[in-house]
Amino acid sequence: MTARRLVWLRRSCQALFLAFFLLLLVESRLPLDVYQDYSLAFLSDEDLRLWWPVTFFFQLDPLVGLTSLLSAGVLISGFFWGAAVLVLTLLLGRVFCGFVCPFGSTHHAVSWFKPSLKGDRMVRANRKSGGQRVKYFLLILLLAAAVLGLNVAGWLDPIALLFRSLALAVLPAVGNGLRAVFEAMATSDIRIVKLLSYGAEILVAPVFGYEPKAYQTAWLIGALFLTILFLNRIRPRFWCRFLCPLGALLGLCSRFSLLRLEKYPDKCTQCNLCTRSCQGAACPQPGESWQTAECVTCFNCFDVCPEDALTFTFRFTPVMTEKPDIGRRAVIGGLLGGVSLPLLGRLDGLVDKTGDPRLIRPPGSLPESEFLQLCQRCGQCMKVCPTNAIQPTLAEAGMAGFWSPHLVMVQGYCEYTCTLCGSVCPTGAIARISAREKVERPVKIGSAYVDRGRCLPWSGNAPCIVCQEHCPTSPKAIYLIDELVSGPEGKKLQVQLPYVDLKRCVGCGICENKCPVRGLPAIRTIAAGESRSMRNQILLL
Repeated sequence: MTARRLVWLRRSCQALFLAFFLLLLVESRLPLDVYQDYSLAFLSDEDLRLWWPVTFFFQLDPLVGLTSLLSAGVLISGFFWGAAVLVLTLLLGRVFCGFVCPFGSTHHAVSWFKPSLKGDRMVRANRKSGGQRVKYFLLILLLAAAVLGLNVAGWLDPIALLFRSLALAVLPAVGNGLRAVFEAMATSDIRIVKLLSYGAEILVAPVFGYEPKAYQTAWLIGALFLTILFLNRIRPRFWCRFLCPLGALLGLCSRFSLLRLEKYPDKCTQCNLCTRSCQGAACPQPGESWQTAECVTCFNCFDVCPEDALTFTFRFTPVMTEKPDIGRRAVIGGLLGGVSLPLLGRLDGLVDKTGDPRLIRPPGSLPESEFLQLCQRCGQCMKVCPTNAIQPTLAEAGMAGFWSPHLVMVQGYCEYTCTLCGSVCPTGAIARISAREKVERPVKIGSAYVDRGRCLPWSGNAPCIVCQEHCPTSPKAIYLIDELVSGPEGKKLQVQLPYVDLKRCVGCGICENKCPVRGLPAIRTIAAGESRSMRNQILLL
C-alpha cells in the first residue's frame, strides 16, 4: 500500500472511531421512547437496558483491564478486547494510538488546526525530549498503586478522561448554553425568531439530553480538559507524548513490533520534512535511532519524504528494537509514588471505616474497598442517570475516591426500579442487577430520617405529606400518624406527622428531593443502612 493510501486509511479510521465514540457518548442516556413515556417506563417487569454497546471503548482499553486485574484480581467483562489490542500492538506497534484512540485523534486534530509551531520551530519541537519519560513514570505509579489495592488509573486513562470531560463538563455546558439561547429567542416579538426557538427540542435534546443537567466539580473537569487541549499548541499531541499512561503501556509492547521503519541514509537530503511531520517525536530521520515506543504509526514521515528514504516493512525475525527511554529516575519515582498513594489514601480513614454519612453509592455498588478497586471514575453511570442524581465526589470519599460516583439527593433521586447505572459500568464496580432484584431483595443504598426541627408538620403544625406521597415502596416506608397539637393561640389542631420505617426504607432519596422545605430539606438521606455494608448500619435497640 502506498504512503498516501496509508495516511488516508489512518485518517478515515480516526474519524470513524471518534464518531463512534461520540455516538456512544450521546447514547449513554435514557432512550427517547422511554423518556416520552417516563411515567410508565419503570413500571414494566422488563429491565431497562441500552441498545448501544456504550462500554466498548473501555473494553478496548488494556489499561482499564490491567489495573482492575492488579487491584481487585478481577477480569472485567470484555477484557479480551483489551488483550487483543495488546496483541495487535505486539504485531503492528501503537496502531491503537494512531488509528483508534478517540482522545489521540482529538489531540491530532487540535495539533493540526492552525499550528503555532512551523518550520524549524516545529522540527525542534519534534526532536526527542527527556520529558517523554513522564508518561512511563505515571504508568509505573498507577500500576504500583493498583498492586497495593488503590486503582486511580481512571484519573489519567485517556478513554475515561475523555468521556468524563465530555459527559460531565462539555455537553452540559454547551447544552445549557443552547437552551438559554433558544429560551431567549422564544420571548422575541419577531415571529420567525420565535418559531426557530422550537428547534431547541429537535436540535438540543437528542444530543445534550432532554433536561438540563449539572455536575459537581464540572468546572474543574472542564478546565483540566481545556488545559490539556491547549498544551497541543506547545507540542503536537502533547498528551500522547508526555502524559498518557496508556501510550506508555503500548509503547513498551511495541518494542517487539513486526512493523519496522526502514531508513536509507544514502537517499536522505536532510530536508527534515519527516521530523517536522512526526506526531510522536519518534526520530524518523535517517541517521537517527528510531524510537519504536514513541511512534504512533501516523505514517506522516513515510508520506512526506520526497526521496523515498523511508518505508515501513514487516520483519519476522525476533529482533527487538531500541529499548524505550524510560530512565532510572522515572522507574524509582513511579514506584515510590505508587507506594505512597495508597498510604496517603488511608490517612483520611475513609477506605476501611465508615466515612461521610452522605456518601451514598449507586444501587448495586460493591463494598467500598472493592468498589474503589474497580471504579474508573469514567462518568458512565453519571451520564446515564435519568434524574441527574449521580454526581462525582470531591472530598466525600477521601483522596482514594476522588471523582467516584455518589448520589446527591437534592440534585436528583434514585428511580425505584432503575438499574441503568449498573448496566453501563465498564468494570463491574456497580454490579448489574435486575429491577426485580433491586425491589424484592431489596437493595438499600441508605436510609431517610426526618429533621423534626425543620419539618413543617413537626415544627410549624402545618399540613404537609409530600414525602409520604412520593415514597415508592409498598407498603410505604414513610407513614403518617394523626396527632392533636396546640396551635399558637391555644387552639387544638390535628396534623399528620411523618415517620420513617427504617426496615422498609431503601434510601432512594425521592422524599428529600421533593421536600418543599428549601435550603436544607426537612427529610434527608444518609448512607447508613446500605445493603452493601454490614458495618454501616443503624442499630435498632
